[in-house]
Amino acid sequence: MAANSWRKTMAPLYERRTGPRRIALEPSLAPASRWNPMLPGLKIGPDRDRFIRSKTDPVSLPDNDADIAFASVTQLSRWIEQRKLTSERLTSIYLKRIEQFDPKLRCIITLTRDLALAQANKADEEIAAGKYRGPLHGIPWGGKDLLDTADIPTTYGAEPFRDRVPTEDAAVVKRLHDAGAVLVAKLSLGALALNDIWFGGQTMNPWLLEEGASGSSAGPGAATAAGLVGFAIGSETGGSIVSPAMRCGVAGLRPTYGRVPRTGAMTLCWSLDKLGPMTRTVEDAMLVLQAISGPEAGDVASVPSHLDFDAAASVRGLRVGYFPNWLKQSPATQVDRAAVEAVRITGMVPVEVAIPDWPYGSLNLILFAEGAAAFEELTLTGGLEQLKAQVPDAWPNIFREARFLSAVDFVQADRLRRKVAEEMARLFSQVDLLLVPSLRDEMLTITNFTGHPSLTLRAGFVQVFKARSDWAPDPNNPMPTFSPPRRVPHGVTLIGRLFDEGTLASAGLALEAAFGVAAERPPGF
Repeated sequence: MAANSWRKTMAPLYERRTGPRRIALEPSLAPASRWNPMLPGLKIGPDRDRFIRSKTDPVSLPDNDADIAFASVTQLSRWIEQRKLTSERLTSIYLKRIEQFDPKLRCIITLTRDLALAQANKADEEIAAGKYRGPLHGIPWGGKDLLDTADIPTTYGAEPFRDRVPTEDAAVVKRLHDAGAVLVAKLSLGALALNDIWFGGQTMNPWLLEEGASGSSAGPGAATAAGLVGFAIGSETGGSIVSPAMRCGVAGLRPTYGRVPRTGAMTLCWSLDKLGPMTRTVEDAMLVLQAISGPEAGDVASVPSHLDFDAAASVRGLRVGYFPNWLKQSPATQVDRAAVEAVRITGMVPVEVAIPDWPYGSLNLILFAEGAAAFEELTLTGGLEQLKAQVPDAWPNIFREARFLSAVDFVQADRLRRKVAEEMARLFSQVDLLLVPSLRDEMLTITNFTGHPSLTLRAGFVQVFKARSDWAPDPNNPMPTFSPPRRVPHGVTLIGRLFDEGTLASAGLALEAAFGVAAERPPGF
């Protein structure tokens, strides 16, 4: 019947499908239907704004530039505030380290040397005049190269956009400029925010130069871990902060969906994209989050929210859910299992939890459809053919395949998303936080689609016999193997309630102290 009635009923409908392509749909134009992670009737987030930094003891400035470079923003900001360290000197240290180490890492797409030195000199002048703006004033940072920077290339790591120069700064960039931070570099990302290969090659892991840094926030992960920037801004749609944070051994904070505006950032998925800090310590991540939070008119998903954080807050009694079966299975390691005991040591209470065995991977249909819509013009005009990665699991193939998805299937996946959000609300009625293996597929998928915040932090070290990769195995290009095995950092991930990053960070601070491994540096850097 469908075949016989095609010309009369279906063909006109099919033609209407092409209608939107007849007018310009700007990348920033979000769909009319939008994802709201806040279920009706649930209390969401804290009732007040409060931000209390740690009261760090004065530490003398190290003589060694590398020791300064690897210091936390928490410490760097105290030295700058007390005028023991100038922003110009700190910026020069990072610029020299970029020149020395980026050839090994390939984590820099555009060096912003002139801007950085000008911003550093301005910061020093303001601070000398008593106009201290706060903990990011004078701190050099790097931004994932999907954040627009006025008159500075923003390439998305992709060949078709390598000559793209925006005229305005992204909202997050503006906020960091206002905070007095110093932009030293635009950092690499896998092309169009997938994995770790961009038009300049593959960004490598400072801890193991034979493997990629993981993606797509590969540059922010590698540059932060190698002490090339004070902090970085990454983005996540389906794991792009969590994965490189774990691989490179840094703290990656993926905020609640809607807390940080994405205006001026590359759109991959309107209902999934999030921007967040990648730092060397948990408190650093909160210092950055405070500066970039808050709604902005250009992002319809951004909402007002409170941030309640006290670095000295007690975590005793917090209920931390964990999944016993997941700890017995890959990708969990002994480090993940030991983290449950660390929860007990800090005074928090481990609670066994479980979720239904649902087809959570089906939610990715939404990601593929939104991504294919965001880059439809590139797909239809053949621009995807310019991308370096052309394997089956790279965007060119995924975007083409996504055009065969059914609209009915999309709606059903969207309904499953609501059901999963309700299940997460049930779970968080039993616990305050979740502790999970960072790359456990179910929770990585669930929380990206529900919008819950996550914090990935280094928890220990593991031995690897083979280099790891984001990409599907390629028999023609096997990954390097190691004998004896190599020692690399391993991170665990905390999941928090919606807009409750303060509690998430408090737990992270307690565990960071219990693990005692945050200060170790990658050899050779």
